[in-house]
Amino acid sequence: MTTKTQENFIGIDISKTQMDVAVWDQEETWEFRNEAEGRQELVEKAKELNPNLIVVEASGGIEQPLVAELYLEELPIAIVNPTRVRNFARSTGQFAKTDKLDARLIAHFAQAVRPPVRPLRTANQEHLHALVTRRRQIVQILTAEKNRRATTFSTLRERLQQHIDWLEAEVKALNEEIEQFIQDNPVWQEKAVIVRSVPGVGPVTASTLLAELPELGTRNRQQIAALVGVAPLNKDSGKMRGKRRVFGGRASVRRVLYMATLVATRTNPVIRSFYERLLARGKEKKVALTACMRKLLVILNAMVRNQKTWRPYLT
Repeated sequence: MTTKTQENFIGIDISKTQMDVAVWDQEETWEFRNEAEGRQELVEKAKELNPNLIVVEASGGIEQPLVAELYLEELPIAIVNPTRVRNFARSTGQFAKTDKLDARLIAHFAQAVRPPVRPLRTANQEHLHALVTRRRQIVQILTAEKNRRATTFSTLRERLQQHIDWLEAEVKALNEEIEQFIQDNPVWQEKAVIVRSVPGVGPVTASTLLAELPELGTRNRQQIAALVGVAPLNKDSGKMRGKRRVFGGRASVRRVLYMATLVATRTNPVIRSFYERLLARGKEKKVALTACMRKLLVILNAMVRNQKTWRPYLT
């Protein structure tokens, strides 16, 4: 007679000041301070529990120091979108919310869903990701400031313009730093050359793909589309056939892919032809554009996987 192996699934709820830890199907919970000493204590506790999987929610970067320490100890760690966990909570009828309840909920989610363990970014990947994120933040602020020019009181416009000038200079400096950082990394440089050889794909799209979609070229077409959130999902019930929708995935990647696809419908012969065929079949423009986004992403994925630059007759 064989004995059942104990499986441990750990959920961690993280805030700025503390971390609550729970194990699926166990009553006891633990609380640690979210500081260097507390994180080390949590890591030791996790090693003692010998988990099959540890799950934490993405919390705007607050989770990253702990995730890095767990990763260095070769513990199986997965970071998940908080929306997935809240939807899971509703499906189980749990509406109460405290730190300890959240930790237990995340542990239950880990046991039931078992999200895949993702490799941690290297130091260089973290640096590139930080640069690309900061550029995106500055561009958003710059856009807002430019939109204010028309309604700003006349005596303040000069100060507003000074801020706009500074923001534009900062965007330019970040672009140059990102470009240099990619050029200094042979692997990224090769990928950037491949990606930017596609008509419609510029430096912003290329650097965002490198920083925020490192799986490009390592997954099949369905998987890469699902990661970005451009895979159409069914909405059928009985005889009813609902409209296919796309949602979820990595919004920052999807935004730059959208802009690249807009350009590609005019400058890329393959995407333009595909877009025009969809419109001729009666597809709505937004639906056709989403399909083109998926096609462009699949093309990029295949090119990076095969290490081939743009050849329209091969797509």
